[in-house]
Amino acid sequence: MARNEVHAARIISGVGALFALIEGVYILMLVLNADQSNKFFVFIKGLAEPLALFFPGLFHTGSVDFDIILDYGLAAVFWLIVSGFVARVVGPGTGGGAPRDGSLRFA
Repeated sequence: MARNEVHAARIISGVGALFALIEGVYILMLVLNADQSNKFFVFIKGLAEPLALFFPGLFHTGSVDFDIILDYGLAAVFWLIVSGFVARVVGPGTGGGAPRDGSLRFA
């Protein structure tokens, strides 16, 4: 049973890393002025904008590029933190949670 939980934790962490990677690629494409009519750009934009949740428009620093980095960068960090937390809860092999037998173990 613990083996399945470890696999689930790794999958959850991987999904969070993938979401963060999508946000990072979108940041680079926006900051480096990628062609917005390109199909790859449209594809990444279609993934990144819903994953950014409520972060876009959160900051107005006066620099469009810095706003993009802050807004979508925070979304990427959010996904890494949330997926890491969920993975720790799900998988005891990842260092989270108490042992299943109820005992306390110290390293």
